[in-house]
Amino acid sequence: MSTLALVLAIICFIVGMIGTILPLLPGVVLVYFGILLYGIMTHFTTLHLGFFIIQTIILVIVFASDYLSAALGAKVFGGSKQAMAGAIVGTILAIILLGPAGIIIGPIAGAFIVELIRGVEVKKALQVGFGTLIGVIGGTLFKLAAELVMIIYFFMAAF
Repeated sequence: MSTLALVLAIICFIVGMIGTILPLLPGVVLVYFGILLYGIMTHFTTLHLGFFIIQTIILVIVFASDYLSAALGAKVFGGSKQAMAGAIVGTILAIILLGPAGIIIGPIAGAFIVELIRGVEVKKALQVGFGTLIGVIGGTLFKLAAELVMIIYFFMAAF
């Protein structure tokens, strides 16, 4: 049973990492699910409560990074506080309307539109939108690193 549990967990890890790069699948959720599935299938013999608390904290941080990385990218490229809020609101609305692809489109559009509404020149608004894209890319790299930490910690705890 533990071999099957390990194979299923590894499949979840691989699909989760791919899902982080191609935002069609909830990457970190799949990584966490693989860990949880392994724990359930092996009756939590090697994975303890403290392990799952740490993994859950990483999961929450990764979720927050989806929203904050785009906002910080907008700020670094000269965006206003309103543009940062626009990036966050744009992300939420675009995820609702467009699904996972909204994670990329939403923050860029949100920051860009807010800057235009504020009366900022189109060129500057585009710069802020570009900064938001850089933030999204940085956030994706952070998520991949966090998922690798989750996976490495899993193997250290399980074996």
